[in-house]
Amino acid sequence: MIRLAIRLAAADAEIVLAELIELAPSGVEENELPDGRVEYAVYGAAGELPALPDLQAAAGGALVEIVTTEVADDWDQQWKAFHKPVAIEHRGRLLRVRPPWEEAAAASGEVDLVIDPGQAFGTGAHATTRLCLEILLELEPDGGCVDLGCGSGVLAIAAAKLGWEPVLGLDHELESVAATVDNARANSVTVAAERFDLRQGGAVPAATLVMANLLLPLLLDLSGSAFDPHPPQLMIASGLLIEQVDQVAEAFSLSHGLREQDRRISGEWAALLLASES
Repeated sequence: MIRLAIRLAAADAEIVLAELIELAPSGVEENELPDGRVEYAVYGAAGELPALPDLQAAAGGALVEIVTTEVADDWDQQWKAFHKPVAIEHRGRLLRVRPPWEEAAAASGEVDLVIDPGQAFGTGAHATTRLCLEILLELEPDGGCVDLGCGSGVLAIAAAKLGWEPVLGLDHELESVAATVDNARANSVTVAAERFDLRQGGAVPAATLVMANLLLPLLLDLSGSAFDPHPPQLMIASGLLIEQVDQVAEAFSLSHGLREQDRRISGEWAALLLASES
């Protein structure tokens, strides 16, 4: 069995990941390297893996390092060992995201989420997702929620478990729509999911809370989009590098009157809580 890894700067990571998932839809392992770079890895037999030119093309103009190593026959168990539960706590309340093979903890009052990491991108382990969950855990549920770019559904399912209702997940990838529905069912919550192209899909459905863990270009597109019929009262915007935060905060303030209420930082990544003035 072969492990094929691509290593690159964090600033280029999200764009490359989106392309890499197209080449390896069965799943991508993600690691943060000590030197600040990000590593994405896929496993398989030599003839099953993406070709090196495809990986270079996926990276575009990014400076990347590609590393190929042989792994033991129990690579599938090693892959499972990589996916550990993610725990977030606020004022004594614990939210825990775990893969299906991990046991549910018995902590009183714990919000337990089960997410299959093999279905779509987003298990709660990435810093931008953790930051979104931190903010979400601190909000009092008060109406509906839209998760824009729902991926595996982790944010939408967390919102439903925390009391937001109704919850809608939107994503341009049909695999993500299906994964969100499947993961919601596994968590015994109701989350609707639909295919939605932010750049061509028209107005974003209105909700009290909109969560958007997206890349900078998509967040800027969203700031120029319409909400039907009006902007949300609250918005969590993430998927940002620290140096991009001010630009996004200003864009939503000017276009929709959504002002920065909170800013969270984890390493090179950041998330914003925006709130309507009205």
